[in-house]
Amino acid sequence: MYPKASPSVDKTRNDPERERLIVEHLPQVKLIASRIRDKLPDSVALDDLISAGVLGLISAVDHKVKLKTYAEHKIRGAILDSLRSLDWAPRNKRKKSKMIEAAITAGEKKLHRSPTEEEVAQELQVTLKEYRRWLVEIRGINIAPMEQGPTGDSEGSNVLRFVSQDEDEWPSHLFERAELRRLLASTIDNLPEVERTIITLYYRKEFTLRQIATIVNLHETRVSQLKSQAILRMRSSVRMKWPT
Repeated sequence: MYPKASPSVDKTRNDPERERLIVEHLPQVKLIASRIRDKLPDSVALDDLISAGVLGLISAVDHKVKLKTYAEHKIRGAILDSLRSLDWAPRNKRKKSKMIEAAITAGEKKLHRSPTEEEVAQELQVTLKEYRRWLVEIRGINIAPMEQGPTGDSEGSNVLRFVSQDEDEWPSHLFERAELRRLLASTIDNLPEVERTIITLYYRKEFTLRQIATIVNLHETRVSQLKSQAILRMRSSVRMKWPT
């Protein structure tokens, strides 16, 4: 049974083609929800993420968009919006994430390069061991580092707004997305080699942390630390260079 649709959608409820498209793409919803769920605490239920994702799928279908190029954005966006509304992450973990990002930004301004782990820890005035423990603790908070900017503004800094809801995309949107892709590519290229490898394998190849650990010959916990650090480096760089 699907989540209740808005009144404007009810008139299409009996459309056989609409129902077929929704059913056909349900596995995509479950796959995206499962991938996001793997990065979250046990307290977050997979069924809740799937329900939110189905709403995103229905929205994509009802907007008559090209599903292969847009549905995933709508599904993922609906799931992330539901997580933000739940505010599932403990406040102290969010605080640590912001402190690390601020330390990375401060280090970049002082050093004119990406700071090392030791330099970030020094900026935070904690030991390297403690800093690495923070990186493990904040895992999951950064599930959508590029979709939502550091300001927390759901509209002004939400990169998903650059995906047009119409089949005919506006030239201005195409330009903005192209520039953002260029910025992100440049940011990834400037990451330390091991972090760049981890980010590429995790987000582009969709490898698990365990698989990546085997490839880079590091412990899975260490890979998790480096992934969290890389994400915060990227957010810091985008924050300085991309207007929100």
